[in-house]
Amino acid sequence: MPSDDFEQIVSQYYEPLYRFAFSLTRTEADASDLTQQTFYIWATKGHQLRDRSKVKSWLFTILHREFLNIRRRAVRFPHVELSDANEELPSISPEIVNTLDAAGLLEFLGQVQEPYRAAITLFYLEDYSYKEIADILEIPLGTVRSRISRGVAQLKQSILMGTGAQARHRCGQFVSRKQLSPARELLGNSPALVA
Repeated sequence: MPSDDFEQIVSQYYEPLYRFAFSLTRTEADASDLTQQTFYIWATKGHQLRDRSKVKSWLFTILHREFLNIRRRAVRFPHVELSDANEELPSISPEIVNTLDAAGLLEFLGQVQEPYRAAITLFYLEDYSYKEIADILEIPLGTVRSRISRGVAQLKQSILMGTGAQARHRCGQFVSRKQLSPARELLGNSPALVA
């Protein structure tokens, strides 16, 4: 498509498309993004339009379809602030971590289910960001956070169960739930974590 033709269409339809986008999104930034995306699609696929008299309706249709796609993605993959996700992640106390060696930790990590293990390994052992993990595993950012959260919960349970079993093995006797209550307090007061 000749650049003069493209510039003419942009100057002619930018304002009405922007107003339509703003009425749909109700924010200036989203309306601008949606309008820009519409013109990007026009630049890449506009040559497929055979009847040039239908440019305006074609652009409005594209804008509306893009808006619906964005809404579907937002419902399917809701936006979560990273600071909110940190509160959902369980924490393991430094006392428990200090009792583990690298081999022991890898053994516990091996007990975590596969989809969660990959996310935890990339995040904690390889120091990848959530975004990088999402790209590597080809999953949405929210799924990365969810897998890390669930994987850490499984790891936490494995560590607690493993350290309890190690304590019973070292002592040569059964350790009661009451005796494990300090460990329960360290790892969070979850009865499901202590057998």
